[in-house]
Amino acid sequence: MSRRIAPLPHRHVLTLPAQPAAVRTARETTQRLLAEWGISPHHPAVDPALLILSELVTNSVRHAASVSPSLTVSYAAGHDTLVFAVHDRHPYQPSLRTRTGTHAGTGGASKGLATVVELTSSLAGSAVVRQDGDGGGKSICITLPL
Repeated sequence: MSRRIAPLPHRHVLTLPAQPAAVRTARETTQRLLAEWGISPHHPAVDPALLILSELVTNSVRHAASVSPSLTVSYAAGHDTLVFAVHDRHPYQPSLRTRTGTHAGTGGASKGLATVVELTSSLAGSAVVRQDGDGGGKSICITLPL
């Protein structure tokens, strides 16, 4: 028998130009949303979540902007879960599996993605890459317990 998971009550979608200022805007929006949703800025998952988000948005700006002029950050939260995803239309599907000392293009994740995976894992969360149905883009989705 499967257990049905209740939808998370808080949701928000933010679309930004794939430009360096997107990192700050995404981070500030996240801080504002978490406060509105009653998640304390002192919660132990908040600072790592902000760093993870910053790394993902930075990667989209650096590596996808040439083919994806915008990126989208989707958020959802409940009393015990925070979920966010960064989406762009670049077709490259990064691996979130890391090996010490490897970088994108050499069979492992970039340093930024390695940080994402390490922080997510340290918080007992999950990170997955979801390809768009047409193969033309992807979302990197992070789920963290609160």
